[in-house]
Amino acid sequence: MDIHILVFLFPLIFLAGFIDSIAGGGGLISLTAYLAFGIPSHVALGTNKFAACSGTTVAVGRYIKSKQIDVKICIFSAITALIGSSIGSHLTLLVSDFFIKYLLLVAAPILAILTISKKDSVDGVLLVENARVYIICALISLVIGAYDGFFGPGTGMFLIFFFTTILHMDIKKACGNAKVINLASNIAALSTFVINGNINYKIAIPCAFAQVVGSYIGSGFAIRHGSKVVKPIMLIVIFLLLIKVVYDLFF
Repeated sequence: MDIHILVFLFPLIFLAGFIDSIAGGGGLISLTAYLAFGIPSHVALGTNKFAACSGTTVAVGRYIKSKQIDVKICIFSAITALIGSSIGSHLTLLVSDFFIKYLLLVAAPILAILTISKKDSVDGVLLVENARVYIICALISLVIGAYDGFFGPGTGMFLIFFFTTILHMDIKKACGNAKVINLASNIAALSTFVINGNINYKIAIPCAFAQVVGSYIGSGFAIRHGSKVVKPIMLIVIFLLLIKVVYDLFF
């Protein structure tokens, strides 16, 4: 790998880590960057997952340290997200992803409007935990996990949106829980790439460093500023997702 290519990759992967640690969707930037520099798609996916897992681990650590994670909810949700991801990955063998792309074409602008118009939950006010909450979180994670396995982009952003909208969860708490769930599904996917040798470690290791730095700074911003940072980043992720869907469908 030419050092000049890494110089160009570093800021993009840093930005991906920064965005991903706040609202998810960093893969829309990092994966596109790897592919743009001529890395084969199957290797780009594995390399991206290696760096993303490194960054997500750091972000999760910061959210845990700041007590922005509900352990019980995360355990239930991570398990159902893994089940959903497995279902979604099997569906890709049976069903075309064009349906979900057209669905996102309509859903993304609606999601942006709802994100802008939604009133914020008061930071620091935790949701009362009971069996109903665990069931709803598990179902949300099952559905979004299936989406992650079937298509993927913006998974963290969808988790945050539904946690804050349906459960009225504190946005920082929603970010923390979403990152734990993302990490669980990412590790499961990463193991597959490692076993099949689909990771270019000469690229993945230095890029993981860039993603870690971006994730560390990004998660700190989210913890300190809450919705003031998360909402604009969510809108950026929605915009990037819309661009990807339009490009995939019409170009």
